[in-house]
Amino acid sequence: MHKRKGGKFLLGAAIGAALGVLFAPAKGSETRRALKKTLDDLVSKVKDIDLEEVRAAFDEKIDAIRDELENLNKEKVLKMAKEKANAIKKKAEELFELAKAKGTPILEDAAKEVLEKVIEASEETISRLESKKN
Repeated sequence: MHKRKGGKFLLGAAIGAALGVLFAPAKGSETRRALKKTLDDLVSKVKDIDLEEVRAAFDEKIDAIRDELENLNKEKVLKMAKEKANAIKKKAEELFELAKAKGTPILEDAAKEVLEKVIEASEETISRLESKKN
């Protein structure tokens, strides 16, 4: 059954090649010779096709593409996590600076603790994502 599907595909290719030769500007005898050679070449190629080998090659390429897509997603998530971590860290730093400028030592200490926790959580998250990436 698989050879039939492959045969139909190749038959279609042969017909396409034959039509290309027929419509090419050349003498009738040259066109017939070229068409016969094209068909003979195609018949010999059909005999050499191993559909299992073709299927295995396609499966391998599809698996490689899936792996790349998975890695792309991991890289994208890691990049987004780093950007978000930097944004949160910046806001925590602004909070700390505001507490230093306008607040009391108690607010300053609390803001500093928030900043430290944000940095710690960000580093843990990024480290975890990087280890999953590899």
